[in-house]
Amino acid sequence: MADESAAARSGQFGQVERQLGTVEMIWRVGAVRKTAIILVLAIAWQLYATYLNNPLLFPTLSDTFQALYRRTMDGTLPNRMWTTLKILLTGYAIGTILAAVLTVLAINTRIGTDFLETMTAMFNPLPAISLLPLALIWFGLGPASLVFVLIHSVLWAVALNTHTGFTSVSQTLRMVGANYELRGIPYVIKILIPAAFPSILTGLKIGWAFAWRTLIAAELVFGVSSGQGGLGWFIFENRNLLRIPDVFAGLLTVIIIGLFVENVIFQTIERRTIAKWGMKG
Repeated sequence: MADESAAARSGQFGQVERQLGTVEMIWRVGAVRKTAIILVLAIAWQLYATYLNNPLLFPTLSDTFQALYRRTMDGTLPNRMWTTLKILLTGYAIGTILAAVLTVLAINTRIGTDFLETMTAMFNPLPAISLLPLALIWFGLGPASLVFVLIHSVLWAVALNTHTGFTSVSQTLRMVGANYELRGIPYVIKILIPAAFPSILTGLKIGWAFAWRTLIAAELVFGVSSGQGGLGWFIFENRNLLRIPDVFAGLLTVIIIGLFVENVIFQTIERRTIAKWGMKG
């Protein structure tokens, strides 16, 4: 025993606990690692475009930033962003509300469950972009057609994940709701939503991703309304004019907005709900 104590004091058994250095502590921060990845990609972009030396094929990152700055200062990109985001938020909100209504009906009635499962099986695999011709015929050339397509993108993904989360709630929590005589909407709000929130948030993320991609693609096809389109139309018209740095500036704007929503908005919601409640694995 004395020999073991002496060995431990002399460090023969190795260091039990090691103090992390400053660099290691900084590297443990997820935002730092993600920023490093983005910087590496940016440097690779600049080096490859410089080596290629063909602005009409692949402009440098510096040229893209100059185009981004120029089109932001003249008000073009902010206006196009606002046009796109207005349509996106409208379609996303309506799709989420409809998904909530369908899910509440599904968990309270048998016919509601059958309806949601049937409709999800029918329409969830259907690409939203395939509805563009019908939307154009039904609603004409304008925001209404885009909103219709967005609702399809959001509705089934959110409804499917929310319903899956609700059906996965443990029987213990359901019995707690029954003991408090909760029924209908109060039961959903106080028992099912908090317990199923990880699945609900996943559905909202998937719905957002589907809606964002669908909207940009739809605007590339018929996103102009009264001579003013969104980001997708900005990319399309600059491609026709061979303003390739402006095209890349539009694409970079799409990427920046996507990163902001995913890493700021959704991460903040997750940190203040799922992580705070101890539901994150």
